[in-house]
Amino acid sequence: MARIAIPKETSAGETRVALIPALVPSILKDKHEVTMESGAGAPSSHPDEEYVKSGARIVKDTASLYKEADVVFKVQPPKTDILREGSTYIGFFAPLANPDILQTFLQRKITAFSMEYIPRITRAQSMDALSSMATVSGYKAVLLATEKLGKMFPLLMTAAGTVPPATVLILGAGVAGLQAIATAKRLGARVEAFDVRAAVKEQVKSLGATFLEMEIAENLETAGGYAKEQSADFLKKQMEMLSGRMPKVNVIITTAQVFGKRAPTLITEDMVKSMQPGSVIVDLAAEQGGNCALTEPGKTVVKHGVIIVGAVNLPATIPVDASLMYSKNVANLFKLLYPNADATPDFNDEIIKGACITRNGEIVNEGVRAALKQGGN
Repeated sequence: MARIAIPKETSAGETRVALIPALVPSILKDKHEVTMESGAGAPSSHPDEEYVKSGARIVKDTASLYKEADVVFKVQPPKTDILREGSTYIGFFAPLANPDILQTFLQRKITAFSMEYIPRITRAQSMDALSSMATVSGYKAVLLATEKLGKMFPLLMTAAGTVPPATVLILGAGVAGLQAIATAKRLGARVEAFDVRAAVKEQVKSLGATFLEMEIAENLETAGGYAKEQSADFLKKQMEMLSGRMPKVNVIITTAQVFGKRAPTLITEDMVKSMQPGSVIVDLAAEQGGNCALTEPGKTVVKHGVIIVGAVNLPATIPVDASLMYSKNVANLFKLLYPNADATPDFNDEIIKGACITRNGEIVNEGVRAALKQGGN
């Protein structure tokens, strides 16, 4: 039996909760216990009363919650050494970006599972929190663009004349990009998309968008389905191709990221200058350095007449559904770890091994170890 704790999220702007009330009974069914910190679900519209009805226990003291916990479900990692020594953490972690938290987990012998490191394999799809949150981000990015753009998305035939549709360009056709395409099309925009992976062309076209073609000689997709880092020569050719589209589009939504590395710069300042006044760029890679050279993470700025949105943590702006999706991802990982009350995690399992970052005071994830060694840490 595991005692599971769900604390409040303390990171600025974080409104999601790691377990919604509807999923508590499925955890209790396996003889585990669930304890919520009072108010943890409130930002995502889940009051304490809902958790009590679902069978969870509510506590008000944060220190007591952590002290009793065998397993902690969270969205963002705690900023202090409050986790009980030897306990288990399940949540987003970003170990390479959070070296202090990594060291704390090592010192306190925390077994930490990072939701970012869930392998992209078929068996792990129900636990893939990155894809779940990318879905939310792609949807919300389009809504942000509609709010900032000074024109409507759809073609309108009115007594006052014809209103032409907005032209939206999506850079990157991963989960976020495909959701952005679908949302923009539903709103009536003319949509174009580009991705370095030619294999996504049919997916883009199936959503009704135009796929921008360029000759690709490099293999730019990893075995896990992520985009690889691009060569300087390829980036130059890509920018030349995209530069021709800049003056003709009203909205650009950028989603291009390389896992564990800085996002590639796809839009230079000169490219921004060529865009129509009042055009909008929503940069979903802002937290990783941005796809636009002028992006400022967490800020909306106007440069050369173009509105540039440095989108940060968009899932937290739609906390009800983001929490629902994330909770299911976390609960499914937990059930793999502990299929019954007496089970212990099988660290030879591909998913468990891939997601586990620290254990028994050591970094056990090979990718994280290699990256830290390469960085001189």
